[in-house]
Parts: sequence; structure tokens; C-alpha cells
Amino acid sequence: MVARLRGRQGRNLWFGLFIAPFLIGLIVFVYVPIGWSAVLSFFDARATLHPTTFVGWRNYQYLLTDPLFRDSLLVFTVFALFIVPLTYLCSLALALALDNVTWFRAFFRSAFFLPAACSYVVAAMVWRLSFFNGARFGFVNSILHRFGADQINWLGGQGYWYWIALVSLRLWLQVGYYMILLIAGLNRISPSTYEAAALDGAGRWQTLRHITLPQLRATSAAVLMLLLIGAFQAFDEFYNMLATAGTYPPYARPPLVHLYSISVGGAQQDLGLGGAGTVILTAVIVVFGVLQNRLTGMGRRMS
Repeated sequence: MVARLRGRQGRNLWFGLFIAPFLIGLIVFVYVPIGWSAVLSFFDARATLHPTTFVGWRNYQYLLTDPLFRDSLLVFTVFALFIVPLTYLCSLALALALDNVTWFRAFFRSAFFLPAACSYVVAAMVWRLSFFNGARFGFVNSILHRFGADQINWLGGQGYWYWIALVSLRLWLQVGYYMILLIAGLNRISPSTYEAAALDGAGRWQTLRHITLPQLRATSAAVLMLLLIGAFQAFDEFYNMLATAGTYPPYARPPLVHLYSISVGGAQQDLGLGGAGTVILTAVIVVFGVLQNRLTGMGRRMS
């Protein structure tokens, strides 16, 4: 008995030692900044990380009455409602297709996952300078020119062509990553379940609807939540593709870009406003996350 207890204590000790660096990094670089941002949101902290004058809810009132911040929240709520299901459906389609591949399975999975390892900044620069360059030598404009179409100013002008560039970049970067997560969920489904369905005469659509999707419920809940958080936290691709013109096209200013310009990038350097905006954005993400789980029924235990 004593030897067994010592063995358990030793395993617990090694487990604690292995996860300690991760926990320390999580606390120091994630939870402490989040807590300090919440504290600064109640102070007038300009160009300093130390609270100066207590202002109560004034920073929150300013942001909630700021038309730029409100418009960014509204637009990116609509953006999240569009990009989250689109990315999920594309990832699910790829996962279902590659799960049945027998030849070169590892190659295809690696090829589709590879963009997930690419930096958002680098990918945004490639998209801006190569694929969606407004000049004729841009890749997309070159294809349009071959078919006799006029060149398009993708990232400027008064149109909304920039959304095509932004959405295509986001899909290229994210679909492969969530495809791998969904494939992992598919691999957890017992083959005997599909065999029983085939013996009962179930078709592909019936199998997908009544077996695959219900069995993927937990994985889908995690994927949808990550996609929702990522949609509201969009920054790199928008900042690096659209900020070079000096101003943003209409309806393409993410909340994080607006908060960055207020707290760090602009002349204000008001970290109190930045902290208040962070708390508001976190609250919005939490509310939409709860609503998503309630409306879709994701994450519930299967009976």
C-alpha cells in the first residue's frame, strides 16, 4: 500500500512538473494581462500601465457611444455569423472527403493543414502584393484580363471587393486546421455503427445526418466556439491588408484594430479605453458563445 501511494505521488509530481511551465506562462501572459486590463478600464491611463485617476464607468460610456466602435461591433457580428458557418462547412466537407481517402492520405492531410502553420502577417502580405494586387500584374487581375474583364481595385475604392480577398485568405488559413480537428472526431466513431447502418439499408445522406453529425457534436461545439472567438479577434489580416492606405474601406475595421489605434497606435495611447474595449469585446464573445450553444444544441450530452 505504501509503495502504491508513493508511486501515485511520484506520478503526480512528474505531472505537476511537466505542466508547470505551461500554467506559469498561461497565468503570467494571459490571465494577469486580462485582469490588469479590467483594472485599467476604470482609470484614466494615458501612455502608462499604471492607474492614475479613477474615472469609474466613463471609459465604457465613451466606447458605447463611439460610432466607430459600435459600427465595428455590428459589422463583425454579421461577419461572424457569415464566416463561422462557412469555415465550419468547408472544414467538414474536407474532413469527410479525406477521411475516405486510402491512397496518399497523409500527404493530402498535410497539404491541407500546411496553411495553418503559416503566419497571418506573411499570408496577408502575399495576398495583398500578389493575388489581390490592384494593378494588372496581380494574379487575380491577370486572370480577369485574359477573359477581357477590367482590372479591379480589390483593397481600395468604394466597392466591397476587399471582402473577397479577406474571406478567401481566412478560409485558406483556417480550413485545414479545423479539418484536422473534425477528422479526429470522425476517427472516434466506431466503424461498427456504419456497418449496422449499411445493413439496415441507410444511404449516405441518412448516415451523415443520423450518425456522423450527432457523433461529431462535441467536436463541432469546440470548432464553432474557436471560430466564433477568432472571428471577433480578427486583426492581422485586416491590419496588414487594409491599413497601408491610411484609412480603412467602409465596414472593414475590426474591433481590435480600432482598440489598437486608441490604446497603442494613435496619439491618444489611452490604455484605459483599450482595457474597457477588451472587457466589452470579451462580454460580447461570451454572450454569443452561450447563445450559439443554446440555439444549436451543441455540447449537450447525447442520450
